[in-house]
Amino acid sequence: MKYKSQKVAYWFFALCMLLFSLQIVYGFIMGFDRIGIQALHDVIPFNVARAVHTNLLVVWLLTGFMGAAYYIIPEEAQRELISVKWAYVQLISLAVVGVVAIVGFHFNHWEGRKFLEIPRELDFLVVINVLLFLGLILGTLYKGKRRTTTALVLSMGLLFAALLYLPGMIWFDSQVMDSFFRWWVVHLWVEGVWELIMGGILSYLLIKLTGVDREVIEKWLYVIVGLTFLSGVLGTGHHYYYIGVNKIWLIVGGIFSALEPLAFLAMALFAVNMYRKGEKSHPNKIALFWTIGSSIVSFVGAGLLGFAHTLPQTNLYTHGTLVTAMHGHYAFWGAYAMIVLAIISYALPNLTGRKRYQSATGMAAFWLSNIGMLGMTVAFGVAGVVQVYLERKMKMEFMVVQNEISIHFVVLLICATMFATGIGLFIFDFFKYGRPTDEALEIK
Repeated sequence: MKYKSQKVAYWFFALCMLLFSLQIVYGFIMGFDRIGIQALHDVIPFNVARAVHTNLLVVWLLTGFMGAAYYIIPEEAQRELISVKWAYVQLISLAVVGVVAIVGFHFNHWEGRKFLEIPRELDFLVVINVLLFLGLILGTLYKGKRRTTTALVLSMGLLFAALLYLPGMIWFDSQVMDSFFRWWVVHLWVEGVWELIMGGILSYLLIKLTGVDREVIEKWLYVIVGLTFLSGVLGTGHHYYYIGVNKIWLIVGGIFSALEPLAFLAMALFAVNMYRKGEKSHPNKIALFWTIGSSIVSFVGAGLLGFAHTLPQTNLYTHGTLVTAMHGHYAFWGAYAMIVLAIISYALPNLTGRKRYQSATGMAAFWLSNIGMLGMTVAFGVAGVVQVYLERKMKMEFMVVQNEISIHFVVLLICATMFATGIGLFIFDFFKYGRPTDEALEIK
């Protein structure tokens, strides 16, 4: 590492690993629940497990993004963070808010809005926490010796993510109005500004891992940002088909949903092209695998699978079925989870000074988790198609259909076990590196 304050990132990554582990545990609880093994049902009902599972996903990814920013921004700005002490205060407060929210879910203390279940009083604490984080990041950039496009795109994504959290805090008596603005948070995060965060991290990693000139890589970033805003903002319309708004959204949502894969295609071409142009062979192959893999899997999961069921004519049948779960799992995995694991894999050797580039454990973690997630995606997809046919075409009752497709969750659990084994190996490798040390500081 080049700056001592980059060590803060390690502890964000450590919290990230803990939250990811918990998310997987709650995923298994739901999986077993779907095949009739409900030993924990009285303690952790399905709706509680689902709320915890989805909210942990958001929190651990945000924690990873924050860790990435604390690692990347000092290097890009060429100076130490303006305050390490406040960065640790932000980390601790983030962890406390997360724990209180998760415990509260088990006592039915939530708002009940899908993906935004966190209680209102904790919303304000989240806002304060994120303002502190942005103050540290933007303050470091402002006082830095240089301002790069990579740092600008990453910071812009983080800033817009914070701003777009606010519409979700507005209270509406109308269910239609509430749904309309709820998607400003959910959609414009995952299919808008989070793509900027992914683009910034991807750009940084490709600069470091391939040796391609910064100017060449950052020119591609402008293309990605343009496509993201062109398609992602109005692509929100595919969530408005059936919530009671004007029919114009069927047209807008359909057209711009068809354009959304272009942003992810640009990212995939960007990453592969930069890798092929690379002048140096970086020894950290594991980080390179996660980086290139993220760009390709995100195109398949977020781009192609998203497009496959967001056109109005298709979504009429697939809306609210397991086809959505198919898209959601592979999209989040490729676009965001893998890029967080990529920056962790790159940063760990530099933070700890232990150059364990040829780790068999790390490579096994990559392949097992990716094969497992692919299997889960296929299982969700097959179950979803069967569900659409039986429920929407044959008009069978919802719970009868769930019983008919339960066999697919047996397959899903087998694949999930492979996935969890891969993630377990990644976490084992993470802690095997040990803690960051000042001895890892590069001599300037």
